[in-house]
Parts: sequence; C-alpha cells; structure tokens
Amino acid sequence: MKRLNQSLFLNFLLFIVSFTYFSNVLKADEKLGVYEQLDKYIESDIFFTDEKFNKVNINDAIQMPTVIAMVYYECPGICTPLMNGLAEVMKKTDLVLNKDYQVFTISFSHLEKTILAQNKKRTYEKLVGKGDTENGWRFFTGDSVNIHRFLDNIGYQIKQEGQDFIHPATLVVISPDGKITRYLHGTYFLPFDLKMAVVESSMGRSGPTINKVLKFCFSYDAEGKRYAFNVTKVSGTIILLIALSFLSYLIVSEKRRRKTNNL
Repeated sequence: MKRLNQSLFLNFLLFIVSFTYFSNVLKADEKLGVYEQLDKYIESDIFFTDEKFNKVNINDAIQMPTVIAMVYYECPGICTPLMNGLAEVMKKTDLVLNKDYQVFTISFSHLEKTILAQNKKRTYEKLVGKGDTENGWRFFTGDSVNIHRFLDNIGYQIKQEGQDFIHPATLVVISPDGKITRYLHGTYFLPFDLKMAVVESSMGRSGPTINKVLKFCFSYDAEGKRYAFNVTKVSGTIILLIALSFLSYLIVSEKRRRKTNNL
C-alpha cells in the first residue's frame, strides 16, 4: 500500500510539473521565433517599397541568391548587432555583391517609412565599403498586410511589446527562383558560412540549421534589450527528466518486487 501511495503521489507530481512547464513554454513561445520553411517558395504577390520609393514585388526582385534580414530600423536591441554582423561579413567575404548575391533588409514595422530606410542604407553602405551596395543591398518598408504575409511566408514570427518588438536574429537565404534554402541564426556570421549558403542557394539546394539549440536555451529579454539564458525552460526540462527517471525507477522496482514475491 505504501508503494502504491508513493506511485500515485509521483504520478500526480509528474502531471503537475509537466502541465505547468509545457503551459509556460507554449505561452512564452506562442507566435514567437523562427519556424523554418525550407524549400517553400516566396509568394508571388507581396509588395514592399524600396529606398528609392519604388513599389516592388519582392518575388520579382529576387534575381540571384538573396540574403534577407528582417529588422525594424529604430530597434533599440539586437537589430543593430545583426546589421553590423551582416555588414561585417559582407565586407570580409570574397563574394561579389550584386553579382554573386544580393541583400534585402526589410522592416517589419509598418510605421517605418522610406526616409528612414534611406538613412539606414547610407549608414551601412559606409560599413561595407566595397561592392555595388547601391544596387545590391536594398532597404524596404511596407504596410502591415504585406509585412505579415511575408513574415508568415518565411516562418518568422514576432511579438509587439509597446513600441518595440520581440523578435529573433536571423538571416534568410533565398534561391534565384524564390525558394527558401537556408536560415542563419545569430548576429555574427563567418564568411565561409555565408559563402556556402549563397553557393548552395545558387544551385537551389537547401541546408539544415546547425545551431537551433540556441533558440531553445536563449530568449530575447525585451526589458534588458539582449539575449538571456532561459532558466525557466532549461530548469523545467531538467526537473521533468528527473521526475520521469524517478517514476521509471519506481515502476521497474515495483515489477521486480512483484516478480520476486511470485517466486
């Protein structure tokens, strides 16, 4: 009877821990993050406005391997490190901008307008300092309908917090025919990684993301404007694994005891 009570208690405890943990995780991650859409094609009727005030069908604008950076230009957090990291790897790579690849920076805030996109372009052109940035690196803004359609298309989910947004730091690589082939997460990129992503994209070959674990262990701290170690997720997982292990031990022990008694 004592062992039965222990088993019932542990099952109840396991249920509470599991329910609390997964409820918190689902609530925290609801519609936030990158849900990779490898081999999916960019929709043919999504429009943005570039820094020259041209209304552009984004699918038609993809003429070669294209690296897309989703940001908002007045971001107080990780957008600047992301853009700096992109400019730095563009400067270091031996790929030729607007010949081997092109770059699109797209704002996901419908409140941001073309003048702001122009100012950002001038800033980052200076950081790259080489290649055809005039035509090879385009900066876009758009209305809320087209922005959300495009975010859904590439699996990039954000959450607005007041005037700011919680969002991941990710580059999306698109093949010349508009197929999503690679996601590069983070704010620092190696020239080799960019080159391989572009070369494979030029062949229409998609590749898996290696560092997905960072998306689980780290989350964006909107108040601190930085990525922080997600203690709740990690500790919750550890507690859940310990509880499952203990439950398995009790079940096995109980079976062995019954077997011994039957003998």
